[in-house]
Amino acid sequence: MDAPFYYELVGYIASVLIAVSLMMSNLIKLRTINMLGAAAFAVYGILIGSIPVSAMNSFIVLINVYYLFIMYRAKEFFRLLQVPPDSPYLHHFLEFYAKQIRRFQPAFDFKKDDHWMPVFILRNMIPAGLILGTRVGENHFRVELDFAIPKYRDFKIAHFLFCKKKDFFLDKGIRWIDSLKGNETHNAYLEHIGFQPDPDRSDYYVLDLHEPCEP
Repeated sequence: MDAPFYYELVGYIASVLIAVSLMMSNLIKLRTINMLGAAAFAVYGILIGSIPVSAMNSFIVLINVYYLFIMYRAKEFFRLLQVPPDSPYLHHFLEFYAKQIRRFQPAFDFKKDDHWMPVFILRNMIPAGLILGTRVGENHFRVELDFAIPKYRDFKIAHFLFCKKKDFFLDKGIRWIDSLKGNETHNAYLEHIGFQPDPDRSDYYVLDLHEPCEP
């Protein structure tokens, strides 16, 4: 007797989740989606009466849970490193990630500007992100580029920069930070970390550093 269609549907969903997980560059996303796919395969194994399929994928679920627990519990160290606008490393970094930068923030101008204030966000001493902007007015900072390398796109860098270390800007007399809109993904990121659409300029988001941080 043929298995009901929804048995096959569970198997297809599990396969898609496993395939999608292998395309993730972020390890937390990879393990989370892979765990969901393995859980779906475990259910599929039960539905079709295959104990080996169910048992193996249940074990994979436990492995992913273990490593996700380790990742979330791991102590990470962040630090800001301001570099001069003519830093050779800065320009190598921009050149290396140029394609991804154009994807998320297509309006960014790669032409060197002596007024740039480039700040790398080091994560366990790895240059995981870069914020690059210019001072405009007495208490205003305009972000030209806000970029994180693929492995570290989990909002921790942004939370550290705009919340835990916002005194880096406040100590320089900066209260307002604005950022030019990018693609939909980048705009969703800005809203997630507290930027609001600028009522006076439709193509900008703005962040008030005097506002309390979201937990």
